[in-house]
Amino acid sequence: MRVPVVYSQVMVADSGHEVSPSASKPGLVAAALKAQEYAVDIVAPEPVSAEDFIRVHDPRFVKAVLEGREDNGFGNRSAEVAASLPYTTGSLLTACKIALGPSRPMVVASLSSGFHHARFAKAADFCTFNGLMVTAAYLLANSRVKRVAILDADYHYGDGTDEILDQTGLRANVFHLSFGQEFKRPDQADAFFARLEALEQDLRRFEPQVILYQAGADAHIDDPLGGFLTTEQMGARDEKIFSLGKQLGIPIVFNLAGGYQRDADGGISKVVRLHLNTFSAALRVHDTGA
Repeated sequence: MRVPVVYSQVMVADSGHEVSPSASKPGLVAAALKAQEYAVDIVAPEPVSAEDFIRVHDPRFVKAVLEGREDNGFGNRSAEVAASLPYTTGSLLTACKIALGPSRPMVVASLSSGFHHARFAKAADFCTFNGLMVTAAYLLANSRVKRVAILDADYHYGDGTDEILDQTGLRANVFHLSFGQEFKRPDQADAFFARLEALEQDLRRFEPQVILYQAGADAHIDDPLGGFLTTEQMGARDEKIFSLGKQLGIPIVFNLAGGYQRDADGGISKVVRLHLNTFSAALRVHDTGA
């Protein structure tokens, strides 16, 4: 199997933020995938429109952010970040279009981050627009699907996603599980995996046509802003979710989400490695029949 990966340099921006590498991370992951000869095919994203953002966000807020009159999720008004936003969300939506298209690959990746804290009318915590909900709302409004599942395995709670679900009335058509709302400590790892086991019945009942999976690297036990799973446990997490999609015949579109470990020189090679491990898990599941 080869994994379609939706990425372009237009998704990359200098956020001006010392803690979060989210705006520059896509390029580093793309370069690592190429350098290590992963079985992936890079596809350019189609940008979303202001109207797509407005489907789940306050129109005033959308216009002000895109025009640099209101802070983005990094707490500044960078024109570079604003220009990248239609493409980062567009990456996730493009990935879904591929997953639901004629070839129907079971796994598609979007090299995007910074979505789930974005609220209806406010950016927060490195998230400007909620690409998860923009994507779900587009697919539903255009009758591409009847139901979407969002499995958010970022360490942090997707509070913005829940707010927008309530604000827009889309909860009946979107199954949202944010593990970060409940699982925070290493001693909760067993309970986390028990919840993963219970997911099969949840998904069978809900019957989504696509799963959006936030494969956050900040769930790693060494992450300075999170952490409760070891590297091996994170690999087991990814394998379980990809296996569920395969077993149920539901395509999975995953993105990068969070990850904040820094190397001694300020780089993020540890974070990139964790993201590559997610690709490895997808390829293992689909190449070995797991």
